[in-house]
Amino acid sequence: MTVSEFEFILKDGRKALVRNPREEDIQEMLDYLKTVSGETVFLMSYPEEIAKYTYESEKQLFERVNASDNEEMLVCLVDGRIAGNCMITFNNKIKTRHRANVAIALLKEFWNLGIGTRLFSEMISIAREKGYVTQLELDFIQGNNRAKALYEKMGFRITGEKPNAIRLKDGTMLSEFSMIKVLQ
Repeated sequence: MTVSEFEFILKDGRKALVRNPREEDIQEMLDYLKTVSGETVFLMSYPEEIAKYTYESEKQLFERVNASDNEEMLVCLVDGRIAGNCMITFNNKIKTRHRANVAIALLKEFWNLGIGTRLFSEMISIAREKGYVTQLELDFIQGNNRAKALYEKMGFRITGEKPNAIRLKDGTMLSEFSMIKVLQ
């Protein structure tokens, strides 16, 4: 699935461009993923786990997602650099096709500039365009209060907790919370 690219103005006055990922983004995306996964413990991968991703695997991912009716990936570029990305995945089974999963990540230097809100707004619009999607779902890790605040602002509410779902390198156990947003 592909969307028309668009620009918007960040809180600091800079322009941001949102579009689908392209082949020329692959190396920068690999670098971005390694950096963003090292800036917080609240993403599911550590930087060393990103090493398994290759140019070829990212190329295949971009091609699959851009051609899919059940997935959409967006990248946000600021000053020509990837500042963040998001993804929405639609269920295709009859019993669950009314549900879609969303995920987002931003480089720390781009927090609090309005990118997360704008990317979520776009994912919500994409879901509504499907017509049959009535519920968006996501998970977040205990302690990620910044993400929780964004999700609540966007209309998500906590629906469950998985205790001790995340084990950090130092042995700390954290819960994972599930949230949903009912589309009107």
